[in-house]
Amino acid sequence: MTMNDRYEEVLKQYALQIKSVRKGRGAWICETDQGMKSLKEYQGTIRRLEFEDQVLSQLKGRNGLAADQYIRNMEGSLLSTCEDGTRFVLKDWYGDRECSLRDSREVCLAVTTIALLHKYLREIPYQEEWAMGSILPSLASADMERHNRELKRARTYIRGKRKKSDFELCVMKSFDGFFSQAKEAAEGIAGMWELGKEPRLLCHGDLDHHHVLMGEGYVAVVEYNRLHLGLQMEDLYRFMRKAMEKHNWCLRLGMDMLEAYERVLPLRREDRKCLYYLFLYPEKYWKQINYYFNANKAWIPERNMDKIISLQQQEGERKGFLKLLQEEQGR
Repeated sequence: MTMNDRYEEVLKQYALQIKSVRKGRGAWICETDQGMKSLKEYQGTIRRLEFEDQVLSQLKGRNGLAADQYIRNMEGSLLSTCEDGTRFVLKDWYGDRECSLRDSREVCLAVTTIALLHKYLREIPYQEEWAMGSILPSLASADMERHNRELKRARTYIRGKRKKSDFELCVMKSFDGFFSQAKEAAEGIAGMWELGKEPRLLCHGDLDHHHVLMGEGYVAVVEYNRLHLGLQMEDLYRFMRKAMEKHNWCLRLGMDMLEAYERVLPLRREDRKCLYYLFLYPEKYWKQINYYFNANKAWIPERNMDKIISLQQQEGERKGFLKLLQEEQGR
């Protein structure tokens, strides 16, 4: 059965009139008599799907926020299956462009929408089953500790090499400064709450500019497949870091984003502290080292060394933003 046969078979299970179908975003984008839809293969559990649907249905119609919604087939199921057993889900979709990180005004509008999303997620009544199974993510502190072990393994490996490449020499020269930040961030965020007492709120889980779409008179936040109970500041950090890197850690933009968020949802002191430790962790540095250690170490693309050098060059501006975040904790 071809992919075309599959999507045609699946779409017959919905009460829709299909006008056209095209590929896009790892799915089939369908123009229908009921608006744009996205048909995508699904490999998760029905329980996970019901969890997402339950949360998304409570975001529907909220002021200032649009979110993609799952559509049930004619049998009332969220999952539709082909003869060969392949499973699909259908969602409402938006054909709008992604948020431009180069546009400061647009970035701040996106941050306002993220704050609205967090506010609305906090208003959804908690249900006990959400805290079970794969819905729980790793804590930020646990992720940082794991990443630190990976950094140390890579350094030990490079130290043991007699003949080091330019990339490896660059890593050894830069390692101590970045690893010191990594240790401080991991210890700091781990010490913020007693074990098991960290606040857990519904989070998007994968928030970047690719998942924020700019519509005419609205902003849509899409793709909730990593929705979970965790730290909402991780959502804000993820989006802000991408924008700050694009703008060379511009302090004015950093302040504008924080103010845009706070106009909707005031940051508590612990939120600011958490945000500081998330930004303190040199995530992009870890990514480059981890890529190197798990790839073919005999050949490292030049762009990977360029990224390490770029991180070093931006370090002064980045530290300026970290200082600003530290000062904000006292508010």
